[in-house]
Amino acid sequence: MDKYILTKREKEVFKLLITNKTTKEIAEELNISEKTVRNHISNAMQKLGVKGRAQAVVELLKMNIISL
Repeated sequence: MDKYILTKREKEVFKLLITNKTTKEIAEELNISEKTVRNHISNAMQKLGVKGRAQAVVELLKMNIISL
């Protein structure tokens, strides 16, 4: 189950992603670069074993890591 443990920042990025924020808006809000935002999303998707952002969101919702 270790591979499913997301960092605090990865969770923050997805919480903002589901509020319909763009990569740029997330980067500005968290005071990080857009590339870093994309890296967090990519790393989380890899840990979850999914191919896209939407699939990652579904998995995170199922696992109660994020909520709508």
